[in-house]
Amino acid sequence: MIEAEALVKRYGSKVAVDAIDFTVRPGQVTGFLGPNGAGKSTMMRMIVGLDRPTAGRVSVNGRLYHEHRAPLREVGVLLDAKAVNGGRSAYKHLLAIAATHRIGASRVREVIGLAGLESVAGKRVGGFSLGMSQRLGIATALLGDPATIILDEPVNGLDPEGVRWVRTLMRDLAAEGRTVLLSSHLMSEMAQTADRLIVIGRGRILADDSISSVISEATRSVTRVRTPDPERLMATIAGPDIVSSMLADGAIEITGLSAEQVAIAASAAGIVLYEVTSISGSLEDAYIALTAGEVEYRSSNSSGSGAHK
Repeated sequence: MIEAEALVKRYGSKVAVDAIDFTVRPGQVTGFLGPNGAGKSTMMRMIVGLDRPTAGRVSVNGRLYHEHRAPLREVGVLLDAKAVNGGRSAYKHLLAIAATHRIGASRVREVIGLAGLESVAGKRVGGFSLGMSQRLGIATALLGDPATIILDEPVNGLDPEGVRWVRTLMRDLAAEGRTVLLSSHLMSEMAQTADRLIVIGRGRILADDSISSVISEATRSVTRVRTPDPERLMATIAGPDIVSSMLADGAIEITGLSAEQVAIAASAAGIVLYEVTSISGSLEDAYIALTAGEVEYRSSNSSGSGAHK
């Protein structure tokens, strides 16, 4: 488990993390989202003792990171896949790290197999592609068989098979009761992998809930309908909290009523419907809505997402 209490990090006059509290619990994959400059990297560095908090504290499995006698057995972390000695082979890189915690060569071979690196285990890691480096970084994070795993952008550079491997691995680790914190900018992967989300913007928590709750709170659901009698349908469903509008393609977009409610109202009025579709917001819609005012770096041609809060 990872627990942050009133956590603050300042760099001079800049506040990178602004008095936040959160808990990452075991048994689920927690996604960590935020724009560039939001404080995600700073947060992860503080969790594993690479940065010291200005105030507050963050613990892993009940202790500060530096208080663990064998931290590699408590928390496995991937922050920068290229931060390795490029002159060593993958096997010797892992073996050297394993030696710091008295982890045997059998475990090194096991994580090499788990990461699919058997064919390149004897090659220098300086020649690895980004995808191969990511696999090596994940193997390193798992070397101590830790209860807590923190991965920053682990699918960068991976091919589709590798992306699926990471997705399955994260869910399997969580199913074993481990704590998994996963940072990624790929919304499609986050939607398929994470159970819970922490969204951060300018060092503050913007959302901390299940994926479904984050989406429903930050976006709107729309019912799209096609009918030969649109005017009569719109009059039938009219109400103070219901908004209906005609689209250019002849469909009607309705907010304030579910697809089932629209179908029931149309049936009672004898109105034929060709189509009734419920359209929910996506994780990308929710993310953009939540972070709309928190983006530090924005291109001049940025446009809205169409999501509403």
